[in-house]
Amino acid sequence: MMESTALNGRMARWQILLSEFDIIYVNQKAVKGSAVIDFLASRALEDYEPLKFDFPNEDLMYVATVEEDTPKDRSWKLNFDRASNAIGNGVGAVLISPNRDHYPFTCKLDFDYTNNMTEYEACIMGIRAAIDRKIRVLEVYGDSALVIYQLKGAWEMRDPKLINYQKLVLELIEQFDDIKFFYLPSDEN
Repeated sequence: MMESTALNGRMARWQILLSEFDIIYVNQKAVKGSAVIDFLASRALEDYEPLKFDFPNEDLMYVATVEEDTPKDRSWKLNFDRASNAIGNGVGAVLISPNRDHYPFTCKLDFDYTNNMTEYEACIMGIRAAIDRKIRVLEVYGDSALVIYQLKGAWEMRDPKLINYQKLVLELIEQFDDIKFFYLPSDEN
């Protein structure tokens, strides 16, 4: 920012505002992770309370309303996604019956992975849950364009790490009478 001879409007305003506080700009490449950690550790608060990650309804497995049996030819929905937080990384899926009953499934991942691998893991977990429930018609919704369009056959597979995931999903979907994949943008997921 300070090294650029031609500053755009926003950067020039920030330079003027920061100069009032005697702040010296250092390139991001020059800041090491340990320096940031040391800086934050030296300014720790005495009354700091760590975030609580416990789920108040841990024993709750699913929420459902009791209605008449669902006909086998009616479509179920599956939403899948991955998640990352301070505790770790995981995947989740929610099966939604035609009666609007929700059945969530989650799993923590304990291996090295890429974002696309975790999306496939979430999709596989949800599809396996649908197979276990003997669901025959399924609509699958995910916010990973790569996974959805590869499974639809619209995009080709280029990452060798994902080939086995795609093969497994294609084997699993043979157990359905009808299965469709839909891309759902993240802001709508």
